[in-house]
Order: sequence, then structure tokens, then C-alpha cells
Amino acid sequence: MTAGVLDLPIPRESLSRRFSDALFRRQGLLLTLLLVPPLLWLGIVYVGSLIALLLQSFFSIDEFSGTIVREFTLKTYAELLQPANLDVILRTVVMAAAVTLASAILAFPVAYYAARYAYGRMKAAFYLAIMMPLWSSYLVKVYAWKLLLAKEGAVAWAADRIGAMPMIDGLLSAPLIGGPSLSVSYIGQFLVFIYLWLPFMILPIQAALERVPGSLVEASADLGASPNQTFCTVVLPLAMPGVAAGSIFTFSLTLGDYILPQIIGPSTLLLGQAVYVLQGTAGNIPLAAAFAVVPIMVMAVYLLAAKRLGAFDAF
Repeated sequence: MTAGVLDLPIPRESLSRRFSDALFRRQGLLLTLLLVPPLLWLGIVYVGSLIALLLQSFFSIDEFSGTIVREFTLKTYAELLQPANLDVILRTVVMAAAVTLASAILAFPVAYYAARYAYGRMKAAFYLAIMMPLWSSYLVKVYAWKLLLAKEGAVAWAADRIGAMPMIDGLLSAPLIGGPSLSVSYIGQFLVFIYLWLPFMILPIQAALERVPGSLVEASADLGASPNQTFCTVVLPLAMPGVAAGSIFTFSLTLGDYILPQIIGPSTLLLGQAVYVLQGTAGNIPLAAAFAVVPIMVMAVYLLAAKRLGAFDAF
């Protein structure tokens, strides 16, 4: 009788309970089992691809055969210093910086209102209005803006009705930012970039402003500070981590985008387009890899500077 009972299979529920009890007693093993799969994925797919990209950038292209010479050299990085390539890098960094600055200026009042004055249904409507553009297709939004910015588009029609068309024509006639129409100019490219990335700036700033204690604002007023002084000395410094977080999104997304500049803007290349053209049409993978390293280095410098300024101390 006893032997027969001992030979019975252990129920699955009992095995799972024993396993969970063992993991509960060994918290280090549980943490390892939870972290190993994502870390392996991150290490192999993300870090591994970056290492492969970095290695490719130290190769070169044979000028006669067009084949990749797999020998360590800095020749490819030296090509980045050519005027045409430097122009691509500078143009992209300036565009990313301008989009980031304009997005922060536009996002702050919206985020401030949502954090300080919106409650209940008003706050729900705010989140819905900010998130809704993110639910639609990226390409649909870009092509829609191309139609809006065309010569016969809604933007030109509205500008003509309010008498702002001479100002737009004056901007389009500028040699560095103009073009035949807004859809093939840096101005149009700049506007669409802001439209696409503005939610990524608003939400971090709003989250940072939510964490600003109301008691600090009241104490500042009680001590005789004016609203402007309270904003500049209390609210703005505490909101800077949110601005920094939002700027990381807008700056990095603009640096690496290659689809929007192909559809909207002049024929001159940005970094993302240069990488796409070099690795696809030209087949110069080493130079494309070297170009792809540039945004990584730019973001590394930016993050280091932001950290030294204490922008992430509140996180």
C-alpha cells in the first residue's frame, strides 16, 4: 500500500508550487532568470549590431573594384572631413537643434497648462489630443503635410487669405532655407519635424511639472517673489529634467530620420539620407557606417553635457 502511494506521479500543481517556493527562497536566482533573456536580446541584437557597425566603419572601399577592403584604416573617417560630408553633418545637427529648441518653446506652455490647470475630463482630453497623432501612420502624416505645404495647398491658401503670403515668399527666397514652395524647403521640413516630434517633448515636460510641489510655488509667492521670478527660479529649474528628456527624443529622432527629408525638403541630404544612399545606391557600406556613428557620438556628447549640468538629478 505504501509503495503504491509512493509510485503515484506528483501533481503538476505541486511541482509548480515547489518551483515557485524555490525561486522565492533564492531571490538572486529569480532575478537572474528575469534579467538574462532581455539582456541576451539587448546584447546580441542591439549591442552586437552596433559593434558590427563600428567595425564596418574602419574598413574602406577599393576605388577601382568597388569592393570592401577589410583592413583596419581611418581612411573612411577622414572622408567625413571632406567639405561635402561636413556640410551634411552640420546641416543635420543644426536642423535637429532648431527642431528641439522650437519644440521646447511650443511644448512648455501646453505642458504647464496641463500640469497646473487641467483636471478630470480636461486632462483626459489633453492626453487624448497629444497622443492621437501618434496613432496614425508616419507616412500618412508626412504625405498629408506635403500636400498641405504645396503651392496649391491649404497653408498657402490660408496665408494668402490673411495676407501673410508676402512674408512666406520672402522666407522662401532666402538662399539657405528657401525653395520653390514650402514642401521643398527647409522651412517646410522644419515645420513637419516639429509636428511629428512635439508630443515627445510635451509629455516629459508635463510629467516633470506634475512633480513640482505646489507648496514651493506658494512659498515663493509668500516670500514676495513675482510670478516671473517664481517661474524662473522655482518652476523652470525643476522642469529642466523633463525638457532634457524631451530634447533627447526630438534631437535624436531628427538626427536619424531619413524618410521625411526624402519626401519634404530640398534635394540636399541629411545624415539619415546619406546613410541610406551610401549603403543602398552607392554600396559604400564603410562610409555609411561612419556616417551612422556620427549621431551616436553627437548624442553621447549631449548626454554627457546634460548629466554634468545636473539635468537628470531629479530622475
